[in-house]
Amino acid sequence: MKNILRVSDPNVYARFVDARELHPLVSVIHYDEVSPIHTSLNQYGVYGLFIQKNFPRNLTYGMKMFDAADGSIIAVEPGQIGGKEDDGEELHISGWALLFSPELIRGNDLEARMKEYHFFSYFAIETLKMAPAEWGRIIQLLTQLRHELQENEDSPALRAVCLGYIRLILEYCQRIYLRQLSREDRGSSDLLKRFHNLLREYYLDGRQMDLGVPSVQYCAEQLAYSPRYLGDVIHKASGGTAIGYIHSFVIEQGKNLLMNGHNVNETAHMLGFEFPHHFTRLFKKVTGITPTDFLGK
Repeated sequence: MKNILRVSDPNVYARFVDARELHPLVSVIHYDEVSPIHTSLNQYGVYGLFIQKNFPRNLTYGMKMFDAADGSIIAVEPGQIGGKEDDGEELHISGWALLFSPELIRGNDLEARMKEYHFFSYFAIETLKMAPAEWGRIIQLLTQLRHELQENEDSPALRAVCLGYIRLILEYCQRIYLRQLSREDRGSSDLLKRFHNLLREYYLDGRQMDLGVPSVQYCAEQLAYSPRYLGDVIHKASGGTAIGYIHSFVIEQGKNLLMNGHNVNETAHMLGFEFPHHFTRLFKKVTGITPTDFLGK
């Protein structure tokens, strides 16, 4: 398996980049103060916003590899994988990172609101591109949040203040996301999003336990299209096939399960495969290696 940094709490990443630990549930990092740094491929157990003037190239984000636009924001949520494996190179990064634990928002109204922030989704291929004024306002909020964490001990009052700053920063991100969304072509892009969300909900609802691995036929029926039409639209939007997209989605779920301690047989069962060797065969077809090789055993 690749060398992955398991960011189980915000300070795991803070320690990796040699930043000061400010709070058990929140980390605010100013890259200009800790650079140069090594990159890392991260498995997140926290929410994170990476707000940077310059990003490393060839970043991994879920099923994709991409180059992030400078002066933008990348958002991650628990269960996701992203970043770039350390290749030994030291990079000078300019910008900030905000990471916070799900524990901070548990039972708060922000916990429910998180479901509406679609920019955390793996599907959000585009980074959030800030206008200069938005950059200034968000950085000002991060600076003020860091001052609060530096100057005050942990308490319910401090956590309430932190939530206020985080909520405001997320609303800025939401405004940027909605602005970008309004500019998109609503045709094939909209159907691809619905297709992706259908797959996501399929596994969240546990349908694979009764129906097995999702098929193109099933997805087309749920979306009220013929399988051929669905395939044509997915090809137009992504350049690949509908079944290929399904397989890539399923294997990404499998990677997360494997890295969370499930063995190959358990993972295959949890994904809806009738036999473990079917999962192994598909895993190798999609990734070029077997699940055992992926785990480094």
